[in-house]
Amino acid sequence: MALDTLLATALPADAPPPPGRRALVLMGGGARTAYQVGVLRALARLLPGPRLPFDVLVGTSAGALNATFVASCADEGLHALDRLASFWSRLRSEQVYRLQALRLGRPNLLSAGLTLMRQVRRHRALLDSLPLVDTLHRAIDLPRLAAAIDNGVLFALGVTASSYTTGEHWTFFQVRDGALPPWRRPGRRAEPAVIGLEHLMASAAIPFLFPAVPLWVDDHKEYFGDGSMRQLSPLSAAIHAGADRILVIGVGQPQRAALGRSSAAGGEPSAGTIAGHALASVFHDTLQADVEQAQRVSRALRALPPAVAQALPYRPVDVLAIQPSASLDELALQHAHALPRATRDTLAGLGALDTRRGSAGSAAALASYLLFEPPFVHALMRLGEADAQAHAAALRALLADRPQPAAEVP
Repeated sequence: MALDTLLATALPADAPPPPGRRALVLMGGGARTAYQVGVLRALARLLPGPRLPFDVLVGTSAGALNATFVASCADEGLHALDRLASFWSRLRSEQVYRLQALRLGRPNLLSAGLTLMRQVRRHRALLDSLPLVDTLHRAIDLPRLAAAIDNGVLFALGVTASSYTTGEHWTFFQVRDGALPPWRRPGRRAEPAVIGLEHLMASAAIPFLFPAVPLWVDDHKEYFGDGSMRQLSPLSAAIHAGADRILVIGVGQPQRAALGRSSAAGGEPSAGTIAGHALASVFHDTLQADVEQAQRVSRALRALPPAVAQALPYRPVDVLAIQPSASLDELALQHAHALPRATRDTLAGLGALDTRRGSAGSAAALASYLLFEPPFVHALMRLGEADAQAHAAALRALLADRPQPAAEVP
């Protein structure tokens, strides 16, 4: 949590304390975000229900798709989390992207290069993302989402994206009129908006893989890409929305370094390995640092004498972060056979599935973002459920005692 986020929550000395809200923050990572679905499905069984235990939902990239899906059926309470799991269980790569590969004998770098060159000419990116537009149109009920916010079932939905035009990181948030003012900090800003499919496609536009998406902002058009880029303070939007309890689910890869040490030494990394490393850098969010700073500042506030704490215009925030306990790269390598043939051949041609190379521990890193197939999705969901069970006590402590419904918050 950046210091300016703390300052942004400052109130005049005579102002009432801010409303306590619970927020869910979902980070990005392509197909890897099926892990979040497993955590949330386990959460639905850990809590007494029936209401959804979140007032604020904030998502980045594929995490924004998950957050928006849940928001669109938030009136179903905890059942919305099961609905999300059912959606992912039926998902296939062909419903997310299209790749038409050239076949010139066995997969090789030449055929992969020609395939990708043709894709870029046709779609302005390596993959055709139109199938995802159709999938989201069928899966997400935007009028129902708006009704959930208008009726107070949810306070806010936030979707993040990064502007290629200006370099700023944006949070587009949908709330009731005037319920949350816009804000701006160096390199990042937030504005109210009626969330549409274009915002979701912009947030999920992984650089190079999916084309940039135009959005109309400040009376002009800007081009946007994946919200994971330049995301300096992942918790900021939730805190600005009045959350004092935040569950954040990431899909980071802390095990990559260890895997690299365990693989065969030597060998030049392939083009696919380099591409996977580049994508990991895009999705290498500042989540852990943000969480640690929020916890550190909150501990300091709670340690102050009560009279001093009451005089300060700041408030402590409880944050619980859950991330994979096992390597998602390694898991993807085990299920790479499930990729569509065109995708598998192209990745193989790039050397992205070749464990004989140096840095074999991340050989399937690129595949892990594209593997929207049941074997990998179900494995991720099982891992998410297991990790949620391991954090069961902390999850209950954070979310079980729900404050007054968002509709009653002044």
